Amino acid sequence: MSHPAKIGFVSLGCPKATVDSEHILTQLRAEGYLISPSYDEADLVVINTCGFIDAAVEESLDAIGEALAENGKVIVTGCLGAKGDIVQQNFPNVLAVTGPHATQEVMDAIHNHCPPQHDPFVDLVPAQGIRLTPKHYAYLKISEGCNHRCTFCIIPALRGDLVSRPVNDVLAEAERLRDAGVQELLVISQDTSAYGVDVKYKTAFWNGMPVKTRMTELCEALATLDIWVRLHYVYPYPHVDEVIPLMAEGKILPYLDIPFQHASARVLKAMKRPASSEKVLHRIQQWRRDCPDLTLRSTFIVGFPGETEAEFEELLDFLDEAQLDRVGCFAYSPVDGAAANAIAEHIPPEVQQERLERFMLKQAAISAARLQAKIGSRQQVIIDALSDNGAIGRSRADAPDIDGLVYIENAGDASIGDLMDVTITAADEHDLWAIADEPSC
Repeated sequence: MSHPAKIGFVSLGCPKATVDSEHILTQLRAEGYLISPSYDEADLVVINTCGFIDAAVEESLDAIGEALAENGKVIVTGCLGAKGDIVQQNFPNVLAVTGPHATQEVMDAIHNHCPPQHDPFVDLVPAQGIRLTPKHYAYLKISEGCNHRCTFCIIPALRGDLVSRPVNDVLAEAERLRDAGVQELLVISQDTSAYGVDVKYKTAFWNGMPVKTRMTELCEALATLDIWVRLHYVYPYPHVDEVIPLMAEGKILPYLDIPFQHASARVLKAMKRPASSEKVLHRIQQWRRDCPDLTLRSTFIVGFPGETEAEFEELLDFLDEAQLDRVGCFAYSPVDGAAANAIAEHIPPEVQQERLERFMLKQAAISAARLQAKIGSRQQVIIDALSDNGAIGRSRADAPDIDGLVYIENAGDASIGDLMDVTITAADEHDLWAIADEPSC
């Protein structure tokens, strides 16, 4: 009897793509396939690609080329696979190409080239499935696609319109993850605020209780699991105000990731984004009054086609007013197929870079001041790693991979995934240093 086939796997792109990868890996293990840690041991390789901006496209093409050179048998999935025939043009010898969230199509391709050799009623897979994140946190994807048509974005072309997962399925997955030891759920989608719009907020039943397919009710239900719940990619709809009391009451983390993108009304209109920075500032002030511990993260684009120096200065003024805690910024990238490419004359790269540096310098000072204000405060952290000097964790204000870290000197015998109360002793513009309030025994 021959050995089970070994599949190599490379996962690129955003957390939503990571969840797609986890679904494929879970199905592979459920069908008896082994996962190979190297190209040379694999019977074939699956590459889950990103195709959003030029740099991501290049990274994905490089990964495909490397896998073909090292192994020779490659299946491509993900967003790059949905961008016309770019993969086939560059690599006509790939075995198959699919778009994103295409678990069954990927499995069909794998079956064609490496048929399964197992009994699916005997093989065992953990109840929580196969995951690519550490044991103590996990991404919880609640929907696919997006109904917006932002002119700089091609996600709807790659992933389609909004399709919300049934709320009972989402909550059942969350419960399985909690039971498997997950201490933090990171709720993700392309537009978390829109959850349930496509199904008219349909009511389903979870553990015998009715729950609407809607962000607020989802958060209320997740809060009963007694673990950290963090919201990402929240579009600033009016009903976002409804989750602030849940944060103030400690039911979910006081953290909102809202991609504002710009502050100029004209630029926002050209982007097809909400176009009133004054209303945004008013809402931020109200949110902070209602939940003083609220952490706000956002992302912005500088150098959008037609952006004037005055409009960029307006964005800098917005930063001063908003005092956001965590901020990411990108120079506009002319993604193939984006409507914004034809809106106005493109900003020269050197001007984009100069504005990006000024933006980040401004935000660095804001971030440093806000973190300095935490010195002397008590914070709860989750331990991500252990070191010779103590432990490395994250506060309730820090999402993994994108925000800051907390370096803890006297972590005792703390373990990864533990929650620990600390006192902040120092800060810079990104990270915090702390001592444990009561060293572990």
